[in-house]
Amino acid sequence: MRHIIGGCPGLWRKVGGGKPLNSSFSDGPAAVRHLLVDEESAGQRLDNFLFRELKGVPKTHIYRIIRSGEVRRNKGRISADDRVEAGDLLRIPPIRLSERAAEKAQAVVPARSFPVLFEDEAFLALDKPAGVAVHGGSGVSFGVIEQLRQARPQARLLELVHRLDRETSGLLLIAKKKSALKALQDQFRERETGKTYLTLVKGRWPERLKVLDQPLHKYLQADGERRVRVVEPGHPDGMRSVTLVKVQQHIPARAGLEALCPEGLTVLEVTIKTGRTHQIRVHLSHAGHPIAGDDKYGDFELNRQLAKTGLRRMFLHAWRLRLAHPISGEAMELHSELPLELKKWLES
Repeated sequence: MRHIIGGCPGLWRKVGGGKPLNSSFSDGPAAVRHLLVDEESAGQRLDNFLFRELKGVPKTHIYRIIRSGEVRRNKGRISADDRVEAGDLLRIPPIRLSERAAEKAQAVVPARSFPVLFEDEAFLALDKPAGVAVHGGSGVSFGVIEQLRQARPQARLLELVHRLDRETSGLLLIAKKKSALKALQDQFRERETGKTYLTLVKGRWPERLKVLDQPLHKYLQADGERRVRVVEPGHPDGMRSVTLVKVQQHIPARAGLEALCPEGLTVLEVTIKTGRTHQIRVHLSHAGHPIAGDDKYGDFELNRQLAKTGLRRMFLHAWRLRLAHPISGEAMELHSELPLELKKWLES
């Protein structure tokens, strides 16, 4: 038997504030669904919008139908990171799941609380540990947001404002109101926030190199894994990406690392003016100074040697965030201290 999620052909439904759509699996005939985006949902990323509306559907499956072009907006293709607008008509294809996949989708998500750096009635700032995905998908059954919802069943709404890579630690914002979600996402989209990371890179970063302004292109490898690369200005698929770099300290090469990085390593404060996928990792690697512990764009032999010295994760931490409060407009600055394992490594 195959479990099918579908509806009546030719029907659409306005969504965004009512009863969750597709809250369970059904055995009816496969059919296309059409969803009309309302005002309250405007400004959300497509993937986040579908995660909420297609409850019970594995996030890996949602990403698959988006990448394949089966999800359409106003009859045109749409990407996972595109933002939906009020009045958009989304076409959702029939979604077929095997019994095994259906059972996995219904698997229990464990409740988990995370350190809270700030919280009020509008949003909260969490201190995300490294190694935890922000949401389920791409082979991950659940992440921070799903576990947080289980830990706070009384919360009316908990939505990710932005993302961090799985191996990146630090500041992560969660909206508690739709108005706060839209206001905060607008700030990120309009580049009105200041997101600064701490990172450790190979070699001695030149003090004069303070701005990296190079377009990035996101693509899929043959195995379906997402990657990003720097492309030439004017490239048809390139997106402008700006990264600001400030040297915090230089670290001499340690015993066993001299041959791999004779100039030592450098701790950087990195501020992104655009929020592209893997932006910091790709920009720094392209400049010849890959992030320590980066398993996608890094120096793999150096990573192996660093692991022997105790550094067994990517050294990238969301350290500081400047923003305006989504309700009051008051200027705020949030901080997340460098995790203990990174601090100990630097001090050892």
